Amino acid sequence: MNIRKARVDDLSRVAEIFVFNNRINYFPIFQDETFSFGELQVVSLINNYLIKDEIINNIFVFDDGLIKGFVQMNKTEICKIYVDTFFQGRGIGSQLIEYAVKEFYADNLWALEKNRRAISFYQKHGFSLTGERKFEEGTTEYLVRLKR
Repeated sequence: MNIRKARVDDLSRVAEIFVFNNRINYFPIFQDETFSFGELQVVSLINNYLIKDEIINNIFVFDDGLIKGFVQMNKTEICKIYVDTFFQGRGIGSQLIEYAVKEFYADNLWALEKNRRAISFYQKHGFSLTGERKFEEGTTEYLVRLKR
């Protein structure tokens, strides 16, 4: 398996994957240009979030010579899982989620309710909707909880 703990020198690639996925998947839902193309930038994401010990120490990257995806854990919760859009459909996301389940006993996560593609992916990997919903902070959109 090509999954390992993230290092500081991986953060620009991790941030790039996150930013691009966020714009592709969430801008159509939120329609917030100021956030998606202003606030959400690779350098500020690294400096204000990813570099924190409690974050970087819980990020694991899929690296086969090039970082193509990552998963971020918080105990048994999957906080983030993203695969570079150019490499989706190659089983990388499946390997990342299986790694999270095997190594960290991942058993829960929150997903944006309107992100049907992600919810379907999680369901294929044994996660089920619980019926729990909460607002995504600062928005009018709901997150839904899935458990394994």
